[in-house]
Amino acid sequence: EVQLVESGGGLVQPGASLRLSCAASGFAFSNYAMGWSRQAPGKRLEWVAGISASGMTTCYATFVKGRSATSRDSAKDTLYLQMNSLKPEDSAVDYCAKSAGEIVVVETADYDYWGQRTQVTVAS
Repeated sequence: EVQLVESGGGLVQPGASLRLSCAASGFAFSNYAMGWSRQAPGKRLEWVAGISASGMTTCYATFVKGRSATSRDSAKDTLYLQMNSLKPEDSAVDYCAKSAGEIVVVETADYDYWGQRTQVTVAS
């Protein structure tokens, strides 16, 4: 059974950093591209970042580019999202997700399994 378990969310002040983690199990982690998406209150789910199966390619949504970095550790079957210079508009429920292939995907519809979410709140 595929399982994705996020952690690392929380309440931080504007300008702070957070690192989200996503522990994967139930599938060959190193064979699949992974990604992050988020959903703010009253808004639709939006793709945030993606990383290829090899980890060599990453892509970011414009609103986080330059402030966030995703990475993966295949020895630990874990995906990470480092978020810096957080803004109040980054407040959202964040999800990690598994894609069905090796290359980075940038549409939420192209992910086939989702984690249970972690809350990120940015407020002073």
